[in-house]
Amino acid sequence: MTLRDSVWDRDNVISDILENQAIPKMARVRQKLDSTRISDIPLAIEQEFVKPEIAGTVKKGASIAITAGSRGVANIALILREVVAQVKRLGAEPFLIPAMGSHGGATVEGQLEILNGLGITEEAVGAPIKSSMTVVPIGTQEDGKTVYIDSFAEKADGIIIVGRIKPHTCFRGPFESGLYKMMVIGLGKQKGAEACHEEGFGRMAHNIKTFGDVILKEAPILFGVAIVENAFDDTAIIEAIPRWDIPEREPVLLEKSRALMPSIAIRDIDVLIVDTIGKNFSGDGMDPNITGSFCTPFASGGPTVQRYVVLDLSEESHGNSIGAGMADVGTKRLFDKIDFDAAYPNALTCTVVMGVRIPMIMKNDQTAIRAALFTCVDIDVDAPRIVRIPNSSHIETIYVSEGLKDEVLASPELELLEDFHPFEFDEDGNILNFGKSYDTL
Repeated sequence: MTLRDSVWDRDNVISDILENQAIPKMARVRQKLDSTRISDIPLAIEQEFVKPEIAGTVKKGASIAITAGSRGVANIALILREVVAQVKRLGAEPFLIPAMGSHGGATVEGQLEILNGLGITEEAVGAPIKSSMTVVPIGTQEDGKTVYIDSFAEKADGIIIVGRIKPHTCFRGPFESGLYKMMVIGLGKQKGAEACHEEGFGRMAHNIKTFGDVILKEAPILFGVAIVENAFDDTAIIEAIPRWDIPEREPVLLEKSRALMPSIAIRDIDVLIVDTIGKNFSGDGMDPNITGSFCTPFASGGPTVQRYVVLDLSEESHGNSIGAGMADVGTKRLFDKIDFDAAYPNALTCTVVMGVRIPMIMKNDQTAIRAALFTCVDIDVDAPRIVRIPNSSHIETIYVSEGLKDEVLASPELELLEDFHPFEFDEDGNILNFGKSYDTL
């Protein structure tokens, strides 16, 4: 018998249970974050490409593959356009390849769709995009595992690795998210990503390094273009790194990235409400470095949270619901956007299934927030500690509950922007003006 239809809480039993659960007043708060940024990205890239150790690697007439990843990297279409322009200026023939492991449902069309959603098109960047899931073996790493890279990249005269460097969400090591990972998992497509992940995240730091060393030795890597972002999800550093310097330079930039990352200044939270998750915000949908919602025991940090509420899934995620499983409570709006054919290949490849589990689903935002509060234990029920963020990438302006007022006023990192006021919901029980920037409300 099929019970599920378009009606949620068909007998109002859940609504009756939660009817008397109060939701406290909330207010907007500004976090004082590091705003270091590059004001002229084309100029910054030009300056990197005139360095002799970079320019000298690009030969006239050479075919040059440039990696284009699936993350929501700030200014990525502009950065790729300028990298293409500089390669052309040096007389070579650039093309882009989707470098995103199993993302996009591990299909050619799906990966192109992700790039298109990020504004990365042939017209926008000025170069062809060659998409394939075919890989070729490039060598064997020290444990006897075969290392793979994209077939188009392997045939090119040179490869430029473009990637953002930042702390990973599932493990710790000298190489986390960055150029090494872009080579190993991005260029490796689904097959390469699976080979690197098959021992789990406990061995990921080792595998990223040993697989990447093989690619640096055997593939025609010219150099990397490393991107580091600030606390506002904007471009802070762009650095072209010669092939032979990547092993030493990437760990340095990783620590710079870690220092620039934003954080939620409230560290002890009863309920954390995340408006929207998605692959454009983090590989884990919501970055656990920000939210504390780690899906493996091999990484830690962030605030202590008793209940997570996730309200929506971004359109840019194309149905990939990685991260939803880390929530305790979700909404029907979130559930209805999940494409299991997009999410499950990602989970199977990385061997972590927790992120794609289904949380308790409520019919609207109001019921979801009430359910999270109702199930909290050992908290001050008259003054619960609630924090609400739009996503894990943009946390300059957040909401906090009235029980946190004294803590906000006492913190040099926080500025109270308005008086506390009740949550406003529309007639469907969803947050009024949902999806609008917190800074323009």
